[in-house]
Amino acid sequence: MEYEDCEEEIIHEEKIIDTKKKLLNEDTIFEVSNLYKVFSDETRLKILNALLISELCVCDISEILGMTHSSISHQLKVLRDLKLVKAKKIGKSVFYSLKDDHIQKIIEIGVEHINEK
Repeated sequence: MEYEDCEEEIIHEEKIIDTKKKLLNEDTIFEVSNLYKVFSDETRLKILNALLISELCVCDISEILGMTHSSISHQLKVLRDLKLVKAKKIGKSVFYSLKDDHIQKIIEIGVEHINEK
């Protein structure tokens, strides 16, 4: 049984007041929205997926995904700006990895949700 609308309009004042007090502020809503936009881009998600497995340089990611260095670099800049990946220089190479385990959890939860039956 699915319900779409109430059969009569009743305002539940206490629930409204309580909910309004607990709502996220506009700045937080904006930042979370931008975070999830990153995950809606297939290329960025592929990069994050690869970085879940191993620390990689641009050349490695480019080869794995079959894309140009410049397109990978561009996407890595977006991911760095949103603090999803970090970089470290070793010799002449720059290696990228996930910034923290939150990113892994976000991806895992998304995959788990998709695989639900």
